[in-house]
Amino acid sequence: MLDIKFVRENPEIVKENIKKKFQDEKLPLVDEVIALDGEKRDAQKRADELRSNRNRLSKEIGNLMAQGKKEEGMALRQKVKEQADELEELSKKESELTEKITKIMMTIPNIIDDSVPIGRDDSENVEVQRFGEPKVPDYEIPYHTEIMESFGGIDLDSAGRVAGNGFYYFMGDIARLHSAVLAYARDFMIDRGFTYCIPPFMIRSAVVNGVMSFSEMDAMMYKIEGEDLYLIGTSEHSMIGKFIDTIIPESELPKTLTSYSPCFRKEKGAHGIEERGIYRIHQFEKQEMIVVCKPEDSKMWFDRLWQNTVDLFRSLDIPVRTLECCSGDLADLKVKSVDVEAWSPRQKKYFEVGSCSNLSDAQARRLRIRIKGENGNYLAHTLNNTVVAPPRMLIAFLENHLQADGSVTIPEILRPYMGGKERLVPKI
Repeated sequence: MLDIKFVRENPEIVKENIKKKFQDEKLPLVDEVIALDGEKRDAQKRADELRSNRNRLSKEIGNLMAQGKKEEGMALRQKVKEQADELEELSKKESELTEKITKIMMTIPNIIDDSVPIGRDDSENVEVQRFGEPKVPDYEIPYHTEIMESFGGIDLDSAGRVAGNGFYYFMGDIARLHSAVLAYARDFMIDRGFTYCIPPFMIRSAVVNGVMSFSEMDAMMYKIEGEDLYLIGTSEHSMIGKFIDTIIPESELPKTLTSYSPCFRKEKGAHGIEERGIYRIHQFEKQEMIVVCKPEDSKMWFDRLWQNTVDLFRSLDIPVRTLECCSGDLADLKVKSVDVEAWSPRQKKYFEVGSCSNLSDAQARRLRIRIKGENGNYLAHTLNNTVVAPPRMLIAFLENHLQADGSVTIPEILRPYMGGKERLVPKI
């Protein structure tokens, strides 16, 4: 969320940014919120005058009563009462205007970074760099669920009967591989200096509103009926929420945390052949990383975060590339985002396995996350990135390590997490 002062002083910059994000329907909101802000400030000014008058008149009434001038004192008391009624109306008006302003400000997008390419949607994202050589073997790569089924490792039919579409049972070696990847990712991030954390898997609406846009919330979040609680769609939500209403001394920054959690998502509108199996599901597990830092350090941390994901996938011999997300593909709170995509030998193309985002002070403003500096308090910057998110990551792993005989090799670095196993052997 932007600072209303910035919007008031830079309306053309805000409007141009809206145009860059192809959200022209929001252009009228800029003038509307500036007008509402003007009304609010006028109401505040008049209210301050009345409060000042009340204090002055109260002293006058006391003096008049002390002098025996009861009639004059009573007249002033009536004036104080009238002004008190006006002040009450002004306070009510201020509250109403504040609510309207906040609602609009929550929908005006953050100012994107100058480096962000301009484009309407993800089809116009720009490849930045490739890491590792993508290969296509001379033998067929089956669909990922067929690979898993060959190891007796997945049961979608039972999951469908128990919970419906978008759920799964992992079994045997595939379940073990799933856990091994998460454990390896945990230790990988700890070795890079991040503090390991297991957060709450539910959050209140105040945190939801602080960490994401309204459109994202509607498309993603599951609400707990009858309670002010939502299931998290990613642990970034509860991890950033950890710092709500806090003032962090500069000496304690940066806060670098890596977290494990299950994730729950509605995944509205997910269709097509690549949406089958475990590519897009309602429940999965993920290792995440977040940073809370000083504004001047956020660009540096952004590059470090996406590089962590690239390094992890390369350590598992999986080719990846980075994509710069274009303006139209950025959620409203983000100023810059890079997707990490893994190579799929079966599809002969890359697909998303992680996303790194810099939100500047947008989340901090909503959640009131401040830094205590020598010259006063100021807003922090927040960033997040996926370390690894199986089951989708398992698709890339299995396809890239599948051998002609149907076995799957285990990279040496992952073997300690698999009980020393060097490969998985199919059962059927």
